[in-house]
Parts: sequence; C-alpha cells; structure tokens
Amino acid sequence: MRFNRILLSTTLVVVALVIQVSVLARLQLPGAVPDLVLLTVLGLALVYGHVGGALIGFGAGLLSDLAPPADHAAGRYALVLCVVGYLAGLAKPDGGRLRSATGPLFVVVSAALGSTLLYAGVGALVGDTAARHVGLGGLLFTAALYDLLLAPFTVPLIIALARRAENDPLGEGSPANKAADVSSGWLASGTGLSIGSQRGGLRAKAAKARVARAGRIKGVKRL
Repeated sequence: MRFNRILLSTTLVVVALVIQVSVLARLQLPGAVPDLVLLTVLGLALVYGHVGGALIGFGAGLLSDLAPPADHAAGRYALVLCVVGYLAGLAKPDGGRLRSATGPLFVVVSAALGSTLLYAGVGALVGDTAARHVGLGGLLFTAALYDLLLAPFTVPLIIALARRAENDPLGEGSPANKAADVSSGWLASGTGLSIGSQRGGLRAKAAKARVARAGRIKGVKRL
C-alpha cells in the first residue's frame, strides 16, 4: 500500500476506534454496539479493493482487540475484519463509480451480520459463550440496524476522503481522474441527478461566457 493510503487509513481507523470506545460503547443501547470501525473498513475496502481491505481490516481489528476495555483474546476481531475487508473489497465497482446506494447498503448489512456470526463462531471455538447468553438473534438484528442507520453518515465521507487521497492533480490522464468520484453514486442516488452531466453543463456555460466576453472586447477595440 502506498504511503498516502497507509496514512489516511491509519488516521481514519484510529479516529473511528476512539469514537466507538469513548462514545458509542457508552450509549447503553440494547443489543449490539454500533461498529464505526467496521464501517470505516468497509468504506476503505470499496475504494482500495480486496487486498487493501484485508490489510486494513486486519490492522483495525488488531487495534480493536488491544483497545480497552477488550475482554477477548487478541487477534479474534482482527481475523473477523480481515475476512470482512477482503470480501467487501471484492464488491469494489469497476471504474470506481457507484451508481446507487443499494450496493453499499447491501454490503453494510451483510458485513454487520457476517462479522457478528463470525465473531460468535470464533468465540465458540475458544470457549467464549457470551453471544449465546445475550441472544444471537438480537445481536444480529441490532448490529444490522445500528450499522445501517450509521452508514449514510460515515461511509460516503470515508469513500470521498479515500478517493480524494488517490487523485493526482498533475495527471489529467490518470485513472483516478478518469473515474468519477466513487461517492457520487451514493450521494446522488434517488435524486435523479447526474453529477457528471451537471459538471459538463457548467463547463459548457463557462466556455460560452468566455467566448461572448471575448467578442464584446474585440467589438470595443474595433470602435
């Protein structure tokens, strides 16, 4: 992974972990806890692909395992997020453009359910039966619900930051500039607006205005 990817990913994961531990975990919500770290991994994986998603997921999971008040074996959540990040990266759209929010929302729900099941399964292998006592069905429902409600406020921002870090302003022919912002499909879904066509229309209007202004200047000079 390139340096800017590592720096951005590390910053976002650390910020998400701090917010989750200091704020979300203290809300005393019924069932699961909103997983901001998971949403961060998903947003980055949708931009960086399956390899980057797996690496980011492993690092984020390991930090979560070591952050207090962790009460499970280190490496357990790292394994879960590594697998989730890899699978989410496989859903990265071709060309980096999301045409609607349906795909990412499906990824969020699937990741919330899959991570909860995988975490409970790994816990059962090591003798941790906490999920069984709490109720696995309630955990699955609340995990999917909380993450789905939190996703529209976090995942598009993470995707936009990741794509912005990938852009090279000096290279007009770079793949990053050829591909539309991956967050555009999410933010514009359901509105019936085409962001690319709007930008093209604005450029055309600006060009016409420059031509008209140049014509007026030439007419004044002739007089």
